[in-house]
Amino acid sequence: MGYSVGKVAALSGVTVRTLHHYDEIGLLSPSGRTAAGYRSYSDDDLDRLQRVLFYRELGFGLETIAKVIEDPVVDALEHLRRQRALLADRIGELTRMAESVERVIAAKEAGSALTPEERFEVFGEFREPEGYAEEAVRRWGDTPQWRAAARPRSKEEWLEAEKAREDWVRRLLAVFDSGAPADSSSAMDLAEEHRRMLAAFMGDCDFTTHRELARLYATEPVQLGFLVREPDQRPGLGEYIRDAVHANADRAAG
Repeated sequence: MGYSVGKVAALSGVTVRTLHHYDEIGLLSPSGRTAAGYRSYSDDDLDRLQRVLFYRELGFGLETIAKVIEDPVVDALEHLRRQRALLADRIGELTRMAESVERVIAAKEAGSALTPEERFEVFGEFREPEGYAEEAVRRWGDTPQWRAAARPRSKEEWLEAEKAREDWVRRLLAVFDSGAPADSSSAMDLAEEHRRMLAAFMGDCDFTTHRELARLYATEPVQLGFLVREPDQRPGLGEYIRDAVHANADRAAG
């Protein structure tokens, strides 16, 4: 049974122009011609087109597809096995992408749990940088700590957390401005208090995790800004917090 180019286009969902192009480059040439000289595709041609379209869907270039389907050692069953393996990989990739999107949604929902008026009441003029939620999800979204921290919270919870942060920063700056070293008892006690604050917020914060987070205060201004607002920052404060956290972890290790 032969199929016209229009019929094949309708069956496959590709355009007649695309089929003509595949014919011109030798990727899919019809097995026959009608008496009037029109292209006529066989069932085998349709099988080949199915393989071409499958590999195209997976992002393969036409030149690569031609090499794959022309491989003389790969029969139809082997093509199906290869397609199954590629599909499994693609499903895994799409699953990971979907999970990442879900985490971004959760982060956005957590940020939008407050009305604009409530956000101003809690945080004043402070706002996270544009695109921060997506970047944070990319870096930490697969951790249980992120999932715990990203859960929606009530206005009262945010107010309590912000009040605790402000009180902690006030006492930190008093110690920092006094000239006490980062490994002083007062600085280390504040570092331990900070670790416990984080643990209450994200479910768990061991000393290794605390070290990693504290490193960001010294290297990434945006991270420091979440803890200490810009008007309260001092030169070297991020490094001071990092060093106090490390000293506290060393003290706990004995």
